[in-house]
Amino acid sequence: MNKSGDKSVKHGKSQKRAGSPDPEREKEAQRILDRVDRDTETIGTSSFARNVNRLSKHFSGTENPEDDKIEIWGKRIARILALIVFIGLFIHVMNTYIIK
Repeated sequence: MNKSGDKSVKHGKSQKRAGSPDPEREKEAQRILDRVDRDTETIGTSSFARNVNRLSKHFSGTENPEDDKIEIWGKRIARILALIVFIGLFIHVMNTYIIK
């Protein structure tokens, strides 16, 4: 019995102290903060910075962290070679069809 004299029955989740961490609530809060950070950007600067960051992660091969160093370096080499081939093809098309 509590102080008022009536019995209180706890239904559902157990009560926690105010300062105890809840992993699910922390994940949800972090997800919300990430979404707010992504959605509230300064026009031009943060969009540009975010795309540059994505591009640097893409060419470094670390957008999906892995333990295999050979695979990471293989991604880096292949992506840099693909960029070089793209630039070469772009120059070839410009010289052949656009600039006569």
